[in-house]
Amino acid sequence: MIAVIDYGMGNLRSVQKALEASGGITQITSDKAVITKARKIVLPGVGAVRPAMERLKELGLIDTIRSQVASGKPFLGICLGFQVLFDSSTEGGKTESLGILPGVVERFPDTVKVPQMGWNSVRIVQQGCPMYKGIDDGAFFYFCHSFYARPENKTITATTTSYGIDYTSSVCHNNIWGVQFHPEKSQALGLGILRNFILC
Repeated sequence: MIAVIDYGMGNLRSVQKALEASGGITQITSDKAVITKARKIVLPGVGAVRPAMERLKELGLIDTIRSQVASGKPFLGICLGFQVLFDSSTEGGKTESLGILPGVVERFPDTVKVPQMGWNSVRIVQQGCPMYKGIDDGAFFYFCHSFYARPENKTITATTTSYGIDYTSSVCHNNIWGVQFHPEKSQALGLGILRNFILC
């Protein structure tokens, strides 16, 4: 079973439906016991890092997420759920995040329109990343965000995307997968990402 974490900040049903369409068995939950028993975990999310971290703290899920990732359990962060994996975000003033991946989340430069909303391509820079099995370099996915992640360790970057700057649009590091785009809104290729996660 794949636990889809419910912390009140995301399009949970569409993520659940996409996972199930890709062959997954899921449960939307904020129950620590259910999350701990799950074989895999998905942390979706739409919105800003500060309220996300406040909500995760209220639900007592911060230590649970950290411990489950540390245990080696397959974990997928989507959009906001990807951004909170890093040390901090500058959104709304500096906000400490989960600190699972070293790095910061910053706003796009003023030279581009924000949010980036719509389809954009990804350049695969981490060869052999299982997330992109069967997916071609340059594939297009659906994005909607004003901030981007800047990992300290560049080797965890799985893909980069160009939007005013070249930035990390996904990471693949041991059991941790994270995508800035929305696979649940990215049609067949998005379902391919989720299928690869189910099979990993």
